[in-house]
Amino acid sequence: MPEPIVSAATTYWSRKNLEAAILDALVKSGKDLDALTISDLAPFDQFHGGGKPATQRLAQLAKLAPGMRVLDVGGGFGGPARTLAVEFGCHVTVLDATEAYVRTGAALTARLGLGDRVSHQVGDALALDGTRGPYDVVWTQNSGMNIRDKERLYAAFARMLRPGGVLALQEPMAGPVQPILYPVMWAADERLSFLRTPEAMRAVIQGAGFRVREWRDVTAEIIGPSTGAAVPVHSIPRIVMGDALDAIVEAGIQNREQKRIVMIHAVLDRA
Repeated sequence: MPEPIVSAATTYWSRKNLEAAILDALVKSGKDLDALTISDLAPFDQFHGGGKPATQRLAQLAKLAPGMRVLDVGGGFGGPARTLAVEFGCHVTVLDATEAYVRTGAALTARLGLGDRVSHQVGDALALDGTRGPYDVVWTQNSGMNIRDKERLYAAFARMLRPGGVLALQEPMAGPVQPILYPVMWAADERLSFLRTPEAMRAVIQGAGFRVREWRDVTAEIIGPSTGAAVPVHSIPRIVMGDALDAIVEAGIQNREQKRIVMIHAVLDRA
């Protein structure tokens, strides 16, 4: 039985006709649907702060290599997964709780002919029990903000990894000034938003059996709508959030300037 918060978050994120909306936006932005590349798709499938450059930066920080088996938790439309497959040679399983995102991601993967390297599954991160693994890498970008039980989440990540496996994460966290201002991308109010400070998060993740290799505050370099980034007309935040995005960006400027939200890149090794 899904937990109430997980179900509410899935409802919050779910949208209809996403594949058609993305393809229409691609055409309007001048892309050839019969010759798409992962770079063409990046404005529409990298649904996290910093877009594709942030994915590349985290992958380089984690030292991903060809042949690695990666579980992308909360991987949404599959943009990071396809980037890891094409540019880093990984084999990636995308897990996301929102069925509409999984369907859309699988369709985009098929359109690019990457089905042999990227797969998409509906699933709850809190229910990971290790039977799908072990993986070399658990990858997650901007996926834990709606999850209250961080301890359970990172214990699940540890179960999915082989000994010595890698956790690579990009996560908005609570800044030194609180509370955060709403709306943000992942929540209209505090009922669906569960941020902790970097210090608290680091303690939780280490408590789950991880050793920190890299822990970097990248707030100055990696921004998104919830930290005040301008959003192009043809982009996945606009497609998903519609007119609600304007208030998110407005609040995001204050969250960023007032240090209410910070962005962390971290690479950790499972003990």
